[in-house]
Amino acid sequence: MQFKNEVEAVDALHQSFKNIQAEIGKVVIGQDEIVKSVLIAIFSNGHCLLVGVPGLAKTLLVQTVANVLDLDFNRIQFTPDLMPSDIIGAEILGEDRHFKFIKGPIFSNIILADEINRTPPKTQAALLEAMQEKAVTAAGVTHSLPQPFFVLATQNPIEQEGTYPLPEAQLDRFMFNISLDYPAFADELMIVKNTTSNRTVDLQKIINASEIQYFQKLIRNIPVTDNVLEYAVKLVAKTRPNSEFATAEINNFISWGAGPRASQFLVLGAKCHAAISGKYAPDIEDVQAVAEAILRHRIVRNYRAEAEGLTTEQIIKNLF
Repeated sequence: MQFKNEVEAVDALHQSFKNIQAEIGKVVIGQDEIVKSVLIAIFSNGHCLLVGVPGLAKTLLVQTVANVLDLDFNRIQFTPDLMPSDIIGAEILGEDRHFKFIKGPIFSNIILADEINRTPPKTQAALLEAMQEKAVTAAGVTHSLPQPFFVLATQNPIEQEGTYPLPEAQLDRFMFNISLDYPAFADELMIVKNTTSNRTVDLQKIINASEIQYFQKLIRNIPVTDNVLEYAVKLVAKTRPNSEFATAEINNFISWGAGPRASQFLVLGAKCHAAISGKYAPDIEDVQAVAEAILRHRIVRNYRAEAEGLTTEQIIKNLF
């Protein structure tokens, strides 16, 4: 992609985002904010954790996004007996008596890690290593993953039997923790109407892998003013108990706050949120727009907060 300057490039990203959102909206009804967050993560080169009850079109969302962005897509169903080799691949002995590496489903642009908390930590770690390094190692050989590479993992919040919750250090690998709720009544009417008939939708491919990589680089080149940068870093510092910026509420109700990766994601997310909104630099409102999804899984409440029914979302909003 060639543009005269970054202003023209941001305008192109803004228009592409609107086209992508409109195309996805033909299939995924009433999830505009969820789609927006997923696209921000993709253009920021991050990963998402989707938390919601079954039947909220999580798989359909990812398939539709992959289709519209012209990316390869694989779905991995996480189960207690899933092994790391089932994800990254394994070496087998070929007919020529030499070992050769057979690639696993991780070798794709978009991975849906369905019910990631249903598999033991050893298998979770295989996926999370790929997320961080954008490569996997088998028999001492490193294999690069296709680019762009994006993981969308799902968790079921109401079914906890036989699960292995992700530790905080592994949760920190995800840029966003997105909470899905039930659709509004009017949206559910439309969903039922569309899915109980012979209606078919032909989706257009809006952009491709190379264009996504160009926009990912563009996001990093967007300038940020010092006051916005300081606001983002200070917002994260406020979540840490007994720090110089911590409020009384944080000291009383939080046992552990967010780390530096949250600050990095806040700035990147704010840049992308500004760009898709047609702005050429982020402001404080852009930081606040992405803050909840970035901080939600990085703040650990103590027993006192749970006893008083104080949610993580309420604590984050009080920080603004």
